[in-house]
Amino acid sequence: MNSTNNPKNLKAKIDMKVFDSLTEKKTKLAVIGLGYVGLPLALEFAKKFSVVGFDVNESRIKLMKNGVDPSKELSSSAFIGADIVFTNDPALLKDVSFFVVAVPTPVDSLNKPDLRPVISASNTVGNVLKKGDYVVYESTVYPGCTEEDCLPLLESLSGLKLNEDFKLGYSPERINPGDKFRTLRTVVKVVSGSDELSLDQVAKVYETVVDAGVFKAKSIKVAEASKVIENTQRDLNIALMNELSLIFDKMDINTYDVLEAAGTKWNFLKFFPGLVGGHCIGVDPYYLTSKAASLGYEAKVIAASRFINDNMARNVARKIIRHVLRTSPDLNKASVLVKGVTFKENVSDIRNSKIIDTVKEILAFNINVDIEDPYADGDEVQKEYGLKLAKSIGKEYDAVLITVPHDQYLPLDEAYYCSITKPSACIADLKGIMKDKITERAYWTL
Repeated sequence: MNSTNNPKNLKAKIDMKVFDSLTEKKTKLAVIGLGYVGLPLALEFAKKFSVVGFDVNESRIKLMKNGVDPSKELSSSAFIGADIVFTNDPALLKDVSFFVVAVPTPVDSLNKPDLRPVISASNTVGNVLKKGDYVVYESTVYPGCTEEDCLPLLESLSGLKLNEDFKLGYSPERINPGDKFRTLRTVVKVVSGSDELSLDQVAKVYETVVDAGVFKAKSIKVAEASKVIENTQRDLNIALMNELSLIFDKMDINTYDVLEAAGTKWNFLKFFPGLVGGHCIGVDPYYLTSKAASLGYEAKVIAASRFINDNMARNVARKIIRHVLRTSPDLNKASVLVKGVTFKENVSDIRNSKIIDTVKEILAFNINVDIEDPYADGDEVQKEYGLKLAKSIGKEYDAVLITVPHDQYLPLDEAYYCSITKPSACIADLKGIMKDKITERAYWTL
C-alpha cells in the first residue's frame, strides 16, 4: 500500500500541522481560565498565535478588554499588540484547535479536592472539541486526574477518541505571584503528552513562550506528580521550621538566629517559618493525600505537615492574645493592628490568606482588630471574609502584627511603631523584617 494513502500516516500529517497552523494563524489557541496563571500565559501566546482568552467571569472579561489585569500582576502595557479576544462566550471556541485549561483547583471545607472548576472547563472544551485538536491542562491536580476525570468527559461530549481523533497533554503551571524575575519565560516548563506525537507538538507550542526551554516528562501522570510534589516538599520543609519555632519560643531562642547559624553549613536548606496560605502550597498537598487515601494509603508525614501549618495562624493569635491579656486591664478597649492581609508580599491576592484565622481568633476575645494592606482590595476583603480594612491607623495599639514584608513596610522604623503603640505593646513580626531593630517595645517573631 502506498504510504500516503495509509490512514494512520494521513492522521499523523494532520496532527503534525497543528503547530504550523497555529504559527501561520490558520487556527487559534484558547486559554480557559484567565486568573493569575491563565492571563499571563494567554498574553504571551498572543505574541505568537491568534488567541481566545476565555473566562466565565464576565466582570473580569470586561476589565481585560480594557487592558486591566484583575489580579493586578500585569501592567496595561502587557496587553498592547496582543492578538487576543477576551470572551465568556463558548461559541467563540469553535475555531480553536489548541486548548489550554488553567482554571483553579481548590479544596472544599473538608480539605478535599474540589474539581468543579476543572470539570466545568472540561465540559466547555468537550462541547467544541474537533478532530485534530489538542487539549492541555495546567491546573494542579493529583496524578491521574487528567486521564481519569477529565478525559472521559472530553471523549463522551465530543464523541471522539484519544490519540485517534484528538490529543491530550499536561503542563503544570509554575507562576509565582509577585515575582518579577522568575516568570513564565524564565522558568523551565514541564510538558507531557498522550503519545510521542502529542508530546512533540505540545513542546513546540510552549517553546515559543518559554525562553528557559521545556522538560519532556515521561507521561502525563509523571508531569502531574511533579507539580504536586513541588509544593508538598515546600510545605513539609516550612512545617519543620514552624515546629522548630514553636519549640524555640518555649526556650526563649530566636528562630531566625538559629537558622542564621545553621545556614553556614554548605548543605543546610534555607527554609523559614511562616503562615502557609495562598492556593498552592497550602492546597496542593491535600490533592496528593486524597489520592493516596483512595488507594488505601495514609500519607502520615504530609498530613502532619498540613496540620502544623494550618494551625500556625491560631498559634500566632494565642501569642498576641496572651500578651494583651497581660498588659491591658480592659479587653474591650484593647486593640491590635494587623499589617498585611494578602497571602504573600507584594501581591493583591487574598485567597486562602491564613492571617484571617489569626484575626478571627483575636476577635473572639472581643479585642478590636484594625487591618490595613496597601495591596488588598477592601471590597474583596469584605466580600470574602466579612472584614473591613481600616480607613486610618490609630495611635494606641496594644500589639502590631506584621504579617508580610510588603515593600511599603520595609522602610518603617522603630519610631514609627512606637508612634502607633502603647509603651507596653508588642511588635509581632512573622517574617523578621524588624529583627534587632525594636528595642523600646516587646518584640516577637516566629
